[in-house]
Amino acid sequence: MKVILLQDVENLGRKGDIKDVTDGYVRNFLLPQKLVIIATEKLIKELEIKKELDAKKAEEELKTTEEIVSQVDGQEIEIAAKIKDTGKLYGSITPLKIIQALKKKGFNINKIQISIKEPIKKLGEHSVTVNFDHGLEAEIKVIVTEEKES
Repeated sequence: MKVILLQDVENLGRKGDIKDVTDGYVRNFLLPQKLVIIATEKLIKELEIKKELDAKKAEEELKTTEEIVSQVDGQEIEIAAKIKDTGKLYGSITPLKIIQALKKKGFNINKIQISIKEPIKKLGEHSVTVNFDHGLEAEIKVIVTEEKES
């Protein structure tokens, strides 16, 4: 019996797959658990159309993400911080401070997208990775300077 999976089923397939399954398995397990629907010609055509639309949408999202990555990649942001007599920072430069600096430049980045290899605790240039959907990433340069007292 041909069925369309409504969600991922272990050892059978992923959501949206069309599978040929034994009648007993469908009747006794898959249908009562609402994991599948019986595949008709109409449903199969609708599923194919939906998959095409989803593919186009994913392609458009990828293009949009690539444009954002190209704009963010190579950006230099400057963050002023208070320093101790030893030359080290009082705190560290957090992803939140980096996000705020990027927002001033017009970029809307989330905290979870910022990847810092090690905490930024000294003056100078530091490389920071910004992760995006579709496995894309951009490298930005964070320049930490001494905060001038006013």
